Parts: sequence; C-alpha cells; structure tokens
Amino acid sequence: MVGPVALERPYFYCRSCHVGLYPLDDALGLVAGCKQLDMQHAAAKLVTEVPYDTAQSLFDDLTGMHFGSERLHTVTNQVAKGLTVLDVTPSRQEIERRIASVSTGRLRRPVLVLGIDGAYVPTRPESARGRRPGQGRSRAKRALWHGQWRDAKGFRLYLLDGDRIVHLLSWHQVQNEEQLGEALKQIKEAGVIPEEQVRLCVVCDGAEWIWKHVQGLFPQARQVLDYYHCAQYLHRVAKTHYDSSVQALEWVEATMTRLYLGKVGMVLGGLRRMQAQSDEAEKAIANCWDYLNEHRGRTAYQKLRRGGYPLGSGGIESSNKFICHVRLKRSGAWWYEVNSNQMLALRCAKYNGTLDQVFVRYQQRLRETPE
Repeated sequence: MVGPVALERPYFYCRSCHVGLYPLDDALGLVAGCKQLDMQHAAAKLVTEVPYDTAQSLFDDLTGMHFGSERLHTVTNQVAKGLTVLDVTPSRQEIERRIASVSTGRLRRPVLVLGIDGAYVPTRPESARGRRPGQGRSRAKRALWHGQWRDAKGFRLYLLDGDRIVHLLSWHQVQNEEQLGEALKQIKEAGVIPEEQVRLCVVCDGAEWIWKHVQGLFPQARQVLDYYHCAQYLHRVAKTHYDSSVQALEWVEATMTRLYLGKVGMVLGGLRRMQAQSDEAEKAIANCWDYLNEHRGRTAYQKLRRGGYPLGSGGIESSNKFICHVRLKRSGAWWYEVNSNQMLALRCAKYNGTLDQVFVRYQQRLRETPE
C-alpha cells in the first residue's frame, strides 16, 4: 500500500540438514509472492461479504492496489482450507466473558439457546469444472450441467439478554446429519461451553434426526418444539377442513391460544374429535395430531415463558439468513460444494469473532510450508 520497497534478504543454509532460510522474512512477517499477508487479510475479509468481482473492484478503489478475482479465489480457498468447527470457535474464556456480561445484575443464570436447522444453497456438480472443448470465441451456450439445491445444515449457540441476542457460535456446512452431529460432539467434548454457568435450552422443529443428536449430547437441556412450526400444522388443518375462511381463522386462533397456554392435551383432544370433511382434511388432521403427540413433552409453553425460555427458532433462522443466504444465494451463483463450505466456514468465523485467529492459522501454515 506504500509502493515498492527494496529489502536485502540474507540467506542462510545448513549443510548438515540441507535447509535454507531467510531470517528477515520471519522477523517482518513476509511470505512468498507479491501479495503480502496484510493484503491477503484485507482481501479475505472483503470476499466474505461481497462477490469476487465486486471485491476486486472495491479493493482496487479503496487501496489503489490490484487484486485479481482469480487471485481472490485462490487466497480465500487457501485461508479456509481444512477449517473445522473448532477452528472457528471462540475460546472458553471468551465465551465465559460474554456470559458474564449478560449475567451481571441477574439472580438466575442466563438462558443459552441451541438452535439447529438447515438452509438450502445453490450448488453445482464437480463435473462442471473446466472449460468445454471447442473454440473459445464461440457464442456462449447453456451450461451442460444442472444445479442442485443442497441443504446446508448448521447450529447456533446464543444467549438471551432481554429482547437482545448475544451471539456465541455458529457452524454451517453443506453436510449430512451425521457430520453435523460430529461437529456438535466436538464442541461438547472440547468443553468450550460452560454448561454449569447457563440454563441450556434447545429450540428446533420436529425433525427426528435433530432431537436424536440433542438427546444424545445434551440430555439435561430444556427441549422446546418451535411454536411457529406448530402453527403451520394447525393452519394446514384449518385450510383443508373449513370451507369458510372466518371459521378457519377462529379455530386457528382458539387452538393456538390453548397451545400457547400449554394445554396441548386439549388441542390433541379437539383434533381427535374433528370429523374430517375430505380425505385431504383427514390426512392433515392425522399429521398434526401425530406431530403434537410425538413432541407433547416439548410444548409446555406457559411454563417455558415463565422460565424465560424462547418459544421460537428465530435465532437459527436468522443465522441461516446472515451466514448462508446473504453470501451464497446471489443472482446466478452456483457453488462447488468445497467452495461453498469454505466460504461458510469463513463467514462463521467472521460472526463468531474468530476470523483473525483463522488468519493466524493460515500464516503459520505458510511459514511451515517449505519454499
């Protein structure tokens, strides 16, 4: 950023171990290539927020230095290479500091919420890599591959501070349920979450695989079925069962009020007594009854509200939006799975407050790599 600088770099070579080194490089933090770490750090931060072409233009305008979009791709992939959930997780000391800031002046321990959900992101197959054979100047043709929307499963840990959310940790990847469960297990075994200092609460929808992992890793946590997912089931029943929209609205509001007051038994009884007007209505009523009955132990909403626990999974839905959707769901964007996961890891690090420690890891890896 200050123009060319000429340096004398003494070179030392050990004849016994056949290793050479430049001590000045370590002293000044220099790496091979013309793009030094300060530029790479700034570029990586920029790319996590905006598309590569936009990042290139902004970098040129803000610094007066050129950073090509292909080079931005390379640097980003190198910084994010091999990142795991523990690499982007704040230290236990940092998490305890955030918990202490929320606990000040309170008699009860703060509520720590774990939300688990998925967000669809656009991906392309590995077969789309490389250029198609033929003349490079020929007219553009439709891609020979088909994109696929994949589920980026993730979880978020956050504290409740009145009406405010205090973010602690997010981890999102295009992965299956077993991989997400393994990431949760790593967090649990690493001991970064001081469970004795908080009241742990898990808020999710009714997906069976989610509660399987929750029950295995956090059996003592307060389990909450997302209230608004229940509302979707009830609205579906009302839409198929009642001909009048007024009757449907009255029934939904009355039923949601009973559920809000924790009277899930009354709701189940009412569903059992309903005389379906069609096969579609009969199916909707049966699905709703099965859903509520299976999770009835997670629907004590009145008691949960008194304890200060949340009823909805808005925290993880918000995480899906500002980590996954904002960056990956751009117009015309289709990601290779490995690139999407690397970008998601960097965005998680950014919002977890650990992007600098990720870059320190990258810097150490560069120094350990022989030239």
